[in-house]
Amino acid sequence: MSSSSAITVSLDLMGGDHGPSTVIPGAELALRRHPDLRFVLFGDEAVARSLLDQAPRLKQQSVFHHCELSVRMDDKPSQALRQGRYRSSMWRTLEAVKSGEADVAVSAGNTGALMAMAKFCLRTMANIERPAIAAIWPTLRGESIVLDVGATIGADAQQLIDFSVMGAAMARALFHIERPTVGLLNIGVEEVKGQDEIREAGRLLRVAETQGLDYHGFVEGDDLGKGTVDVVVTEGFTGNVALKTAEGTARQIASYLRAAMERTLLAKLGYLLAKSAFQRLRDKMDPSKVNGGVFLGLNGIVIKSHGGTDAEGIAAAIDLAYAMAKNGLRDKIERDLNGFHLRISDDVAADESEKSA
Repeated sequence: MSSSSAITVSLDLMGGDHGPSTVIPGAELALRRHPDLRFVLFGDEAVARSLLDQAPRLKQQSVFHHCELSVRMDDKPSQALRQGRYRSSMWRTLEAVKSGEADVAVSAGNTGALMAMAKFCLRTMANIERPAIAAIWPTLRGESIVLDVGATIGADAQQLIDFSVMGAAMARALFHIERPTVGLLNIGVEEVKGQDEIREAGRLLRVAETQGLDYHGFVEGDDLGKGTVDVVVTEGFTGNVALKTAEGTARQIASYLRAAMERTLLAKLGYLLAKSAFQRLRDKMDPSKVNGGVFLGLNGIVIKSHGGTDAEGIAAAIDLAYAMAKNGLRDKIERDLNGFHLRISDDVAADESEKSA
């Protein structure tokens, strides 16, 4: 099945609202776009086998493993970890990355359960206390990366710095930018504003000579849509609120437009003629349409797809997984983190030496 240049994706067939009926067609779409893809599939054979038989090319490029247990979308993370460890399709999807059978894992399953299992199975990288979830964000300039959008509630200065380094490494891998610009999300751009943790993280990023990123400074909420920087860094509570607000605003505007276009016969005709344009506008504004959140800070790459997405959305998540694995995201993050922590240690040692002198 494998070749030296192929990218192998381990795929949780049972994740999401629709399971194999959406995940298998999505994988088939991704395979058409990336012929060098290989898959390791995990799911309930009774449900998935007949669907896989209808996708002969995917079947040929895949290894299938039967799993007796699936993590439900409403399972609590502790419950999923206790009951699904070693047996569930979600756990075994992650385990394939840990063992080296796959390069990257993709699941549309329960986010909390997936993060809990990923931390337990893959463990966090050296010097990383907590992982982050990075989302691709539509902007006026194109796309940017926002993290954390829900993995870590609250973050100290060091964690915000680690998020900055990891987000910049992802931007280099995805956007092919040599020195991505990074901004810390704050209530103002002035250096005296914001919580102590944010100000301290900003100070350290300013003074550190970081090869892999260009620190822009503080950014505000409206900078997310403007695309002021390539990477926006915040802690998970604020990031998740921003993400849900943007998703809701996109749906709200679409609803306003639809209601306005239905008021008169002429407006209805105009809506029918411009329906595809309005759909593109809504999709462009909605971060959920750019499918695939990346778990950063783990000893392995994990992509979380939206649970309610369609086959095209699953394919988009696999496309992202392919790009991250192909461009060596994990190695970039590890190298950048090691270099940054070494420079910070040297700076601290130099400061202490100057004070003692």
